[in-house]
Amino acid sequence: MKTLIRCALATAVLALTATATLAQDIQDRTIKFGHLNNADHAVSFGVKRFAELLAAKSGGKLKVQEFPANQLGNEMQQQSALQGGVQEMSAPATTSLAGIVKEFGLVDFPFAVSTFDQADALLDGPLGQTLISKLPEKGLVALGYWDLGFRNVTNSKRAITKAEDLEGLKLRVIPNPVFLESFKAFKANPVPMPFAELYGALEAKAVDGQENPFAVILSNKFFEVNKFVSATNHVYAANIVLVSKRFWDRLSPTEQKIMHEAADEARGYQRQVSRAAAQKAVGELQAKGMQYNEIAPAEQARMRAIVKPVTDKFAASYDPAIVKLYNDELAKVRK
Repeated sequence: MKTLIRCALATAVLALTATATLAQDIQDRTIKFGHLNNADHAVSFGVKRFAELLAAKSGGKLKVQEFPANQLGNEMQQQSALQGGVQEMSAPATTSLAGIVKEFGLVDFPFAVSTFDQADALLDGPLGQTLISKLPEKGLVALGYWDLGFRNVTNSKRAITKAEDLEGLKLRVIPNPVFLESFKAFKANPVPMPFAELYGALEAKAVDGQENPFAVILSNKFFEVNKFVSATNHVYAANIVLVSKRFWDRLSPTEQKIMHEAADEARGYQRQVSRAAAQKAVGELQAKGMQYNEIAPAEQARMRAIVKPVTDKFAASYDPAIVKLYNDELAKVRK
């Protein structure tokens, strides 16, 4: 009996010691989490859920301070701030990373996936993880992918029902080579521009239109400056949850584990909220006076064929092993 009591006491001491060690492994930290979207956008809801989970898992020690709507600068400025260690986290579109890891351009290949399930399988699987593994040497750590949605074209001139309707339109695009070349293939005039400058440019007619997911179009009131919204669904866009590597390296293994767990749990919630918001946004954009149209599947297939020389050209300049992985994974997810 005494032996049993001694064993029970020893186990209790060990458990208390482990808990105390765990608590010591978590320090009081405030994480500045910046992003481009407004506080009513699904990315912001994802940040809030991540913050709640992180606080719960860390006993309130790891706190997230959210800075939405470009408060900490545009995507490139926030990327530099993370690399320099002056900002802890951000959630930009994956497109912004093509400048430092060009293979992220694969995610932007037009008409690659046609459903959310295909997109999730591609990004959560070996391809997405391989791309993430390239970031630490660039001063960044990624905790996974969030949903931004399929990108669609808005403009002030006409509905886009076929490839030829894009001809001559001045469209703001993300400063990303794949986007620029893709729209040039449709004989549009793509204009690279930071997101923060976009509304003003549309209002001043410096550009005719832009392309973004429905929820972004609604949240940023582009219906005030553009009449037409066309469901081109030309690219599936994802956000990527980034952490400054300088900050990450200061975290204990326990803190890093908690960060990963909170990000994983927040991901499903964020995707659900984002996709529901996109569906709802279409109706709201129409209610605000925008003319909405869809594009026939046969025309989308034709548009895919038009941009294939562009994607082939970029693929030839990427790491062949990653391109092969991309093609293999794409074939799997499309089955």
